[in-house]
Amino acid sequence: MTDRPVDPTAGPEATDLPEGEPTTAPPPGGSGFGAAAGEMANETEVEEQVAGDAVAGDDTGTAEERPDLDAGGDSDLDTEEDQLAAMKGSLADLTNDLQRLQAEYANYRKRVDRDRQMVAESAAYKALTPVIEVLDTIDRAKEHGELEGGFKAVADQLERVVASAGLVRFGEPGDAFDPTFHEALSHLGADAEVQVTTVKHVAKGGYRMGDRVVRAAQVLVVDPADA
Repeated sequence: MTDRPVDPTAGPEATDLPEGEPTTAPPPGGSGFGAAAGEMANETEVEEQVAGDAVAGDDTGTAEERPDLDAGGDSDLDTEEDQLAAMKGSLADLTNDLQRLQAEYANYRKRVDRDRQMVAESAAYKALTPVIEVLDTIDRAKEHGELEGGFKAVADQLERVVASAGLVRFGEPGDAFDPTFHEALSHLGADAEVQVTTVKHVAKGGYRMGDRVVRAAQVLVVDPADA
């Protein structure tokens, strides 16, 4: 018997078999292609089942089955409504505050303007009151015809200046007597030509600044005949 060379890639079964005997084929249930295909099919079925369970697990259910979620949505809606109501209340408060500030500022402006006008009138009153005596002297000079020449021009200019400053003369014969503007020095008796107590003679003219009487006119008056 001659020795046969040994194939290094052959398994131990091939070396142990006697020469001339065929090699036995692997059984069908071994590690061949059929077993691998069966295992792949089983793995595919398991994966499909796992995927189906996962999809079924993603279903969150109906409204009855999800009371917590619906309750959370209602709570968020209530919170938003409360916030909106609070914002509207804050806006109303700020609007009221702004309107009150505007009214206070308008009243402040009116008060300041009134006070400023009163200060100006008081200053003019203090400055012009002494001039009234000078104007009385000019009136007496006019009555006696002594106001001539350059002195007359000065007197006329002075009267214009005080009139532009707001000092207005009043009180003329024939005016109805008004105790607000007139001071009766004497009653001259009855006069059939008058219907009410009337100024007959002006001793000193009266002066006013705006609605303020600086000095009442000093007058002599007559009464109606049927008084």
